Amino acid sequence: MAKIVVFDSGLGSLSIIKEIQKISKNDIIYFADQKNYPYGVKSQAQLSIIIKKTINLLEEKFLPDIIVVASNTPSLMLDLSTKKIVDVKPPLKLAIKKSKSKKIGILATKSAIESKGLVNYIQKNIPKSYKIFKINGSNLVDLVESGKFLNNKKYCKKIIKKSLEQIITLEKIDTVTLSSTHLLFLKLLLKKEFPEIEFIDSGKIVAKDIFLKIKNNQSKRNSLKIFTSGNVNNFKNKLNKIGINNKVNFLST
Repeated sequence: MAKIVVFDSGLGSLSIIKEIQKISKNDIIYFADQKNYPYGVKSQAQLSIIIKKTINLLEEKFLPDIIVVASNTPSLMLDLSTKKIVDVKPPLKLAIKKSKSKKIGILATKSAIESKGLVNYIQKNIPKSYKIFKINGSNLVDLVESGKFLNNKKYCKKIIKKSLEQIITLEKIDTVTLSSTHLLFLKLLLKKEFPEIEFIDSGKIVAKDIFLKIKNNQSKRNSLKIFTSGNVNNFKNKLNKIGINNKVNFLST
């Protein structure tokens, strides 16, 4: 039976877990590293210490077959991908297929869009005939982690419009990658505000990658155990609001 650990700094992992569970059956351990939220404003040196320490902790405690770093920020800023570690990066190859204007927006955290890792990733994956716009979405990530996407959609709509309208209209962008796993929770609001834009994410791509690794070692059913390095009750309340009632355990980093 495949044991998969999925982690990021908060709720973002759930968007990846949802896609994994759609196509395969696994024992999943979800670790929300809320103590270190947000990853998106940390330096490469800070993230390197946090992520390496976290991976070692999860490896020792759970002995997983696969560890998913379910955050674009460290995936772009650090060299993480191995046979056992799966990272999450902007779906640029899919964006190329979708874009007709050849103008693509990468909506990601502040640290990710300012990173050399993203520059290198764009150079490797995007032909020079395409124009790429790096858009800071850290304030949108906060809408998710704070729970405002659930209880204050009017405010979220205002922030989404303020953050994206000018650059999307001015630059005639037609495709935007949701390059933070948190942003999946805003996809419906984004589509409502910008119906002409194609918003794409890496969820299905990551899930397929994992399926190919564990297809002969699946469990009989999906199971989900949840851990957080933050306040257990606060995190449990957030999960309850999105319909997840699993027990939440504390895990110290």
